[in-house]
Amino acid sequence: MKDFVDGTAFNNEQGNRARKLFAAVVLAALDDAIADDKKYGNGPEQIARWARSRDGREVLSCAGIDPNERVVDGLMEFVGRGVRTSVALSREESERRQAARQAAA
Repeated sequence: MKDFVDGTAFNNEQGNRARKLFAAVVLAALDDAIADDKKYGNGPEQIARWARSRDGREVLSCAGIDPNERVVDGLMEFVGRGVRTSVALSREESERRQAARQAAA
């Protein structure tokens, strides 16, 4: 019984690692689309094309993200804002957004 539990825990951990790896691929795709948006002005269209492609849907699914139109719209909106993922996920950016919300309220 102990071997079964250890094996299940190991498989679960491996699945979590794989999900994180695919999530990193999604973040890289977002950064590439933001760079394209700044350079060519077509970032939201690029990320939408990627997310709707077979490979994009596969990567989103493996990252634990349901590849539906609502997600595609959210990705396009994120790219349209032009904030790189590393900045958007940072604590400073989170605190700045929170301060802006409080100031607006």
